[in-house]
Amino acid sequence: MKKNLFFISLLGALSLYSCNEEYKEDEVSSIDKHASIETELSVKHIDTADVLITKHKIWKNNKLFKEIIKTDTIPALGDTLISGEDKDGYDQTAKTKKDYEFYITVQ
Repeated sequence: MKKNLFFISLLGALSLYSCNEEYKEDEVSSIDKHASIETELSVKHIDTADVLITKHKIWKNNKLFKEIIKTDTIPALGDTLISGEDKDGYDQTAKTKKDYEFYITVQ
């Protein structure tokens, strides 16, 4: 039980670390809702597969005109090992699901 709790804590700490990336110049801090399409992509890991979730919000005249949500089952990429230190400074490894990389082309 303690081992599982440790790995969960390690994963949480590594997740927080990855969120502290530097600000990216091309990131948008607010959306012009006069006439735009806001898109969100995510992958949810399930047992033997992953689920790709695509959400589109269509904005017109500062109002949400329509929201489209689509889900697709895609193959899981398997597991990977991550390394880190515990609170006592010892090196530890934990198994986690591999994530897909996203490449977006806008025309």
